[in-house]
Amino acid sequence: MMRQKRQLLDLLRDGHFHSGTALGLQLGISRSAVWKEIRQLVRLGHEIHAVPGRGYRLAHPIEALDEAAIRAALSPATLKLLGNIDILDATDSTNSYLLHQANNGVASGTACFAEQQHAGRGRHGRNWISPPGGNIYLSLLWRFSMAPTAVGGVSLAVAIGVMRALRAAGLKDAGLKWPNDVLWQGRKLAGILLDMAGEVTGPCHLVAGVGLNVAMPAQAATAIEQPWVDLRTALDTVPSRNLLAGLLLQHLLLALHEFQQRGLAPFMQEWEQLDLIKGTRVTLNHGGQPVHGVAQGVAADGALNLLVNGVTRRYYSGEVSLQKST
Repeated sequence: MMRQKRQLLDLLRDGHFHSGTALGLQLGISRSAVWKEIRQLVRLGHEIHAVPGRGYRLAHPIEALDEAAIRAALSPATLKLLGNIDILDATDSTNSYLLHQANNGVASGTACFAEQQHAGRGRHGRNWISPPGGNIYLSLLWRFSMAPTAVGGVSLAVAIGVMRALRAAGLKDAGLKWPNDVLWQGRKLAGILLDMAGEVTGPCHLVAGVGLNVAMPAQAATAIEQPWVDLRTALDTVPSRNLLAGLLLQHLLLALHEFQQRGLAPFMQEWEQLDLIKGTRVTLNHGGQPVHGVAQGVAADGALNLLVNGVTRRYYSGEVSLQKST
């Protein structure tokens, strides 16, 4: 029963050992039933230590996401931009969930958080590893009156919003790899996935998904196929998970509102300061074809300027990787 698993998880959230007998008494079930529920939680991705004579504990304390705590982290101006907040125990993908909700007419500014994703999506069809409890998985709906072609560069604005939130949380030395990868010391800290839908001539709506590695369980990390890092590694002290969720939501709402009012121009100087690839030799995977050149920053519409064989070309999509020096 899912409710029983949730109650058991709540009892274990403090990170202390709890005996099977004590857990059984609190839940009204037997010790053997507790053991079976623990096994189920482990299968769902939770890291739980089981020590004879001491009982069970989570490998790391977990702070459950809480709507009231997240709202408390938002400024009055941001609350005016916010629609609903949905917090899910688990879902296939917060982006997929919110796309469905968007088609049902929910308000612009509606946000969805999940404790776990079963089919989290990264860019270019990759999986985003989404174990329960430790990280933040957030999607935000934003409605535009214009056509999808008129909101080019919005991915850069979303990335700047994420960076502003991370700076507010105390992280000073992360940067951005075009179009929206957040890196710390060359490793991926956060991923951004944008889904756009609507009429060709407008209106349209955007679902901006952010996966932020906060405290990645070691077991789940073995499935990640690229260099990664979490805030627990990058910061001496990790802020409250609900505070982090609130900071992310606040700065994404403000960034999308600013983009809607003024376009990409207000973000350009900040992007240039955070650009990790400008002036470096890169390979752009564009439509399955590798393009080699030197990154020259971004154009006013968000395109990547790439110097290829002495000619600067613009690219609006693709995946960038740094060329290895020989």
